[in-house]
Amino acid sequence: MARLTTTIIIAAAIVTTAGCTTKRKEALPPGPVGTTAPGYQPVGDGIIPGSAADFLRSITSDTIRFALDQYDIDSEARATLDSQAAWLAKYPNVPVTIEGHCDERGTREYNLALGDRRSNAAKNYLAARGISPTRITTISYGKERPIALGSDEGSWAQNRRAVTIVIS
Repeated sequence: MARLTTTIIIAAAIVTTAGCTTKRKEALPPGPVGTTAPGYQPVGDGIIPGSAADFLRSITSDTIRFALDQYDIDSEARATLDSQAAWLAKYPNVPVTIEGHCDERGTREYNLALGDRRSNAAKNYLAARGISPTRITTISYGKERPIALGSDEGSWAQNRRAVTIVIS
């Protein structure tokens, strides 16, 4: 009798779960390749004018470099910032962030302050070229985000920089 009851319970469980199988979902087609904001038309290579990719393609560089413990804008940095200012003037509604960076030498506090002076020097230069300072935010990362990990002059020189980022 117990064996019959067990068999009935197992059979009922099998019948109940057989109706609960899930169907495979059909594969969805891939989403759109690129997004386009209203009024923007991609140029021949698919880069949208006014986008971060357009910024990087159109300017000399997004990065300016600094000498050790310095935050003054030299002639090479001026040329880079002039190309950025020209692009920003062409797209007056695009905001940017300027990141200030330092090499690994010095205390964390010192490098945060120096990175702040570097990002603000770049911001002030762009503002002097007619770019509204309200479009430009600054942030200092000090020595926290190096791009070169070595502990030599070549690596340190790469890490002493200010980088302009287009906010999309």
